[in-house]
Amino acid sequence: MKKPHKLSSNQARTLLRFAIIVAALLLLSLLIILKMLDTTIFRADEWRADAEKALSDTTIIKPERGSILAHDGSILACNLEVYDISIDLQHPKIKPANKINWASVDSLADSLDYYYPRRPQFTHPDSVAKYSWKPALREAINKSPKERTRVFRLRRKAPLEDYERIRNFPFFKDMNGGIPLYREAKNVRLYPYGKMAKRSIGRVNEVVVKLSPTDSVGEIHGYSGLEKYLDSLLYGKPGKATKIPLTGGFTDWVHTPAQRGYDIRTTIDIDIQDIAEEELMKVCQECNAEWGTVIVMEVATGEIRAISNLERSKKGTYIEALNRAVLPYEPGSVMKPLSLMIAFEDGLVRSVHDRVDCSPFQRTSDPHAPSVKDMKQVIEMSSNTGIARVIFRGYREDPSKFHDRLASIGFFDQMNSGIAGEQIPQIRKLLPQDSKGRNITMTARHLDLARQAYGYNTAIPPLYMLSIYNALANDGKYVRPHLVHSLIDENGNDSVIPIDYIRESICSPETARKVRECIREVVWGKHGTARLVQDDRVEIAGKTGTAFPVEPGIGYNKAKRRYAFAGFFPYDKPRYSCMALVLASGGTSANRTSGQVVKNIALKLYSRGMLNNTSNFTDERDNTMPTLYASDKHNVGKVKNDLGAQSAKQMKANGKHSTGVMPDVRGYDVASAINILERAGLSVVVKGKGYVQSQSVAPGASVKKGQKITLTLNT
Repeated sequence: MKKPHKLSSNQARTLLRFAIIVAALLLLSLLIILKMLDTTIFRADEWRADAEKALSDTTIIKPERGSILAHDGSILACNLEVYDISIDLQHPKIKPANKINWASVDSLADSLDYYYPRRPQFTHPDSVAKYSWKPALREAINKSPKERTRVFRLRRKAPLEDYERIRNFPFFKDMNGGIPLYREAKNVRLYPYGKMAKRSIGRVNEVVVKLSPTDSVGEIHGYSGLEKYLDSLLYGKPGKATKIPLTGGFTDWVHTPAQRGYDIRTTIDIDIQDIAEEELMKVCQECNAEWGTVIVMEVATGEIRAISNLERSKKGTYIEALNRAVLPYEPGSVMKPLSLMIAFEDGLVRSVHDRVDCSPFQRTSDPHAPSVKDMKQVIEMSSNTGIARVIFRGYREDPSKFHDRLASIGFFDQMNSGIAGEQIPQIRKLLPQDSKGRNITMTARHLDLARQAYGYNTAIPPLYMLSIYNALANDGKYVRPHLVHSLIDENGNDSVIPIDYIRESICSPETARKVRECIREVVWGKHGTARLVQDDRVEIAGKTGTAFPVEPGIGYNKAKRRYAFAGFFPYDKPRYSCMALVLASGGTSANRTSGQVVKNIALKLYSRGMLNNTSNFTDERDNTMPTLYASDKHNVGKVKNDLGAQSAKQMKANGKHSTGVMPDVRGYDVASAINILERAGLSVVVKGKGYVQSQSVAPGASVKKGQKITLTLNT
């Protein structure tokens, strides 16, 4: 009988290993089967719920924010896709420091220094070298590969062309593919005109919005100006996407696309805005003002063509700052035309020639003669007592009705102008009892009524004050001031917002004409408080106003004044209304500050043919004899040849004038002549138009402050 074959030790070990492997495979198979049973049977509901949750989770698709446009379609604010460009210094293509081609690194640094120089952080002479790209790159690369940064930033918020330029630098081209250069796309808000109308256009920032207790998303929303006021329209509507399973995995399925925000076409005219900012800046610098604001509005439509707010910084420069155009201030005498309008409408006076006693009244006096004035003189000479006595004719018995009368014309209605931070006027209703039930005497109420009539004891935003002047220029139609002209949707449909009226009329056309006639005297009358605003090219009408600022802990600060001028131009057919307000130290006037802002804006609009005029300075030069002044040189012939003029006349230049001696202002333009004589303390009366032909007091004669002088003008 044959003996059974005995396994060798090697065979036994092999079989043992095989048995272990089989057992392991059987065990693994068993575990898989058990897991499958657990998943498909025992825990099927739980897994099904998780799957449904994953598929039902929605992803918020952020919409593209709309643009803000000027009246002519120029872009004031828009979105732009930019890129952060960086190098991965741990990339295997960038060799260890001991094997790196430093000449190639230096060439990259040279290219970056040429196109994108780094900004020195200090004023030390070595700072330029220290903050060049060469030491920065060498320091970053001269490390072990694992210690290097994966994100070495070369450019932030750069356009795509910068990325294309950098990737073609020799350093990257030498790598033969696999360039470790990356770009991260970002959307930024771009303002092509920089700080122009910054406070009115506004700015945006990122806001974290909670979607659920555990989820949140960053959204871009406006925090000032139109960006804030119209944020719901500019932002658009977010879209939604859900996960769907595909053969290769899950992907987002968009079932509600994001809706782009509206483009907002504003009423801003870039040219007028530029002029307004320049002229306000010039006056603020001349009088070292703390701040200034100016608004230019189209009379017929109420469209705000320009709005600027400047504030003196700690460095002494002026920046676009707090939007004071919609904040309330005590207006001073610019309130008087509004009071006079109510007086005409209520029948308290009927003609511009009606007279009123201007003797001392309600703790104030009128320093101007005569003591009895007609309505033109009351406004021309800015008589506090005159306007107060006129208002008392209708509101002495019940002073609270003056507030009601202002409310009836819509003066306290919200403007909804589109300017963020807009506030309404604050004029106290003069009731016989205060909020705590305490009696207020009629004497106190009368004193407050008088002060309210001439612009004190009130707080009115410049925009609201200007809206009244605009209505007077518009034959009483009280159009709503606004910054938004139309909305443009993502399909390009332009939805023009119709002109809106606060009131169809706040006074009759006849009343508006009478008040305009009185306001004109402020600039063109013999004793007007704004004679320096005169210019034959553009007939401006307006009213000056001066008030002391109220400061915490001080009360009225009499070392400073707010100088206001509100008006419209051209007088015969008003195209624009304009108001400027400047806070500066005492020693100047509204005539020389805010009045000059309005005047210079009007003249520049005229020179560009923007006042419905068919001529400009160039056209006039072709048809008239040019006047050459501000020069004492005998170079008329040369200037005539250069201008191509057949004839010319030379006028005198401004020179130095001795104190106590009558200046020689013959040959001066009227504004310069009045400025010189008023600085000498003289009272000036003007006759005629053009340049000064003669003066009633001989040049060189001794003069005293307050002395009267008559200037005769001729063209």
